[in-house]
Amino acid sequence: MALNFTKMHGLGNDFVVLDGLDSPIVLAPDSIRRLADRRFGVGCDQLLLLGPPGSGADARLSIFNTDGSVAEQCGNGVRCIAEFLRRRRGLRADPVKLETAAGRIEVFADPAGWRVNMGAPEFDPARIPLKADRRRDSYRVDLREGPVDVHVLSMGNPHAVLVVADVVGAPVGTLGPAIQQSRQFPRGVNVGFLRIIDAGHVELRVCERGVGETLACGSGACAAVVAGRLYHGLEPRVDVGLKGGHLRIDWVGEGEPVWMTGPATTVYEGRIDP
Repeated sequence: MALNFTKMHGLGNDFVVLDGLDSPIVLAPDSIRRLADRRFGVGCDQLLLLGPPGSGADARLSIFNTDGSVAEQCGNGVRCIAEFLRRRRGLRADPVKLETAAGRIEVFADPAGWRVNMGAPEFDPARIPLKADRRRDSYRVDLREGPVDVHVLSMGNPHAVLVVADVVGAPVGTLGPAIQQSRQFPRGVNVGFLRIIDAGHVELRVCERGVGETLACGSGACAAVVAGRLYHGLEPRVDVGLKGGHLRIDWVGEGEPVWMTGPATTVYEGRIDP
């Protein structure tokens, strides 16, 4: 059966959106991989599947990577879903409330697009998850290339953050996958390469689980700013420059939610046989 889809992106982090609110859609991993393929399918970094919500939410959101694996969280994706529900479904709720594998997410309309309550970061190794005996400021990851020190936390999904002097020349394509394959991360990890310009401005590249490097990563931007606030003197509001554009991240400190603000764009609609 052919499926209607909407192609969307948040700063170049692109998605195939499937609307299963009225009629639930079930896709096998092979079908997800075909839809995500940039040569033989639609092409995307993640597939976003809407389903009927539980009590008190506007929709349930399931997130799948290009390899068919499940992602718990996607900051750019939830902005796009809020935009989709408003433009395609006529939803006027503010905030838009979404159920995800990481919990309830609230997305607010904003002059810059959408402002997302991403929840409070998690530092307990068991909840990230990370194999470590206790919480530390940084963790050493032993690789074939040599040891690497990273900050690690969860934004509903696991993130490792490296501070680098040159984000353009950072070995994202090789060091990122090497860290992701470490046994210290039992469910994998998104790896961010962070360059601090000043206390209010940073640059970031992210190698995402099940995808590779993307043009933007919303949860990765949040994780990078949290690590930068705690350990490198960043201010409560930070402009994060990514390959696809800029996100504004606000975080006042531990125990408080991280707020992400940025755009969501509809590219086109179509129909495809999965």
